[in-house]
Amino acid sequence: MYLDPGVSTAVKILVVGHFGVGKTTCIGSISEIEPLQTEEEITEASEGFDDLSSTPDKTTTTVAMDFGRLTLSDQVVLYLFGTPGQERFKEMWEELSRGALGALVLVDPERLSESFPVLDLVEGFGLTYAIGVNHFQAHPAYPLEEVREALNLSADTPVVACDVRDQRSSAQALITLVNHLLSLLD
Repeated sequence: MYLDPGVSTAVKILVVGHFGVGKTTCIGSISEIEPLQTEEEITEASEGFDDLSSTPDKTTTTVAMDFGRLTLSDQVVLYLFGTPGQERFKEMWEELSRGALGALVLVDPERLSESFPVLDLVEGFGLTYAIGVNHFQAHPAYPLEEVREALNLSADTPVVACDVRDQRSSAQALITLVNHLLSLLD
């Protein structure tokens, strides 16, 4: 699917988060093109590197990046780059962050402690970000202000609930980030 010739603004956005938080699912649910996914089977070689205790049913992992596209208007398109969630792929994050205008940081409220290294990287790369609190079916919904407090976020950092499996919900999380980026231009 080709871009409309009227599109004048292309924005690079990262979709980041810890291992198993739903980055690939988010891009897959929202991309208007067939997303590029570099998912590979998790093998015994990852033992000792990837902690699967919180995601026992996970069988694949992103080994390079995910890529998708979302047209927001006749003139604006988002290019979405999903990063791998493991610390060992930190160099890939650095490469992908170049030229990015912002990041949607996905978090699992049951595993918030795993989000701190991700936030450190995003802040270290100087990216403006919004938090998408991914809702997992078996878990209760948490008040967003409690998540904000637990992550020690500033009052102006947007925090939005989302279900990355749902196209509308994923779109709303990205729109929240884009609105935040636009508000910083004023």
